[in-house]
Amino acid sequence: MTRPTPKLQRWKCTCAYDGTGFAGWQSQVRADAVQDVIEARLAQIFGTPVRIHGSGRTDSGVHALGQVFHFDAAWPHGGRKLLAAFRMGLPPAVQVKAVRAVAADFHSRFQATGKRYEYRLQVGASDPFNRLYCWPVFRPLDLGAMQAAAAVLRGRHDFRSFTALNGLVREDTVRDLRRLEVVRRGRTVRIIAEADGFLYKMMRSLAGVLVSVGEGKLTPGRVREILAARERTAAVLTAPPEGLFLVKVFYP
Repeated sequence: MTRPTPKLQRWKCTCAYDGTGFAGWQSQVRADAVQDVIEARLAQIFGTPVRIHGSGRTDSGVHALGQVFHFDAAWPHGGRKLLAAFRMGLPPAVQVKAVRAVAADFHSRFQATGKRYEYRLQVGASDPFNRLYCWPVFRPLDLGAMQAAAAVLRGRHDFRSFTALNGLVREDTVRDLRRLEVVRRGRTVRIIAEADGFLYKMMRSLAGVLVSVGEGKLTPGRVREILAARERTAAVLTAPPEGLFLVKVFYP
């Protein structure tokens, strides 16, 4: 008696990765992206190529604590065993944290309602154990000025001035920046942002501008002018990728 063929199931997964050494999230010809690593492991598990779909891209060198992706595959053993199979064959820099079956119409990108990012700064030289996970800033930072500039940027605005694509942008550049906080503890400064979506390099541009304000190179009033101009200028610095973490993706 032949066993029934398992039905195709959609799986939602949450993963974390150290972006050091990877060419970002999205699959590359050289197969050195995080997506390539996960798909290679899935091909081993299922014995056939499996395509995954992420909630969005992260740049080369950017890290994630809560990236979300989905894929379709016939797996009759449940999410717990699929998670165990994942963990057995992934490199230490990539970890799948959760796996669960979802409805067939779930989509990790199109159904996301927002994302949370965190950018980490270190005032003064970083030690050898966190140098790949922060931006060392050697000038004193005026936290009050940074917080005032963050207040200017919070809310629903056109963030065209804060995308690296500038004149090449074809999409709507209005975003609801629901949260933008600057928090300091000791020598560590964290910039926490939540929005309904982020433009290309928008978070790194926000971090770069806030650091420029903290160093006295820009004022909160100048930040307001940059935002209103809707045009990228040299005043908007793109912060290095190693300080950036995708923390969480929100769904209904």
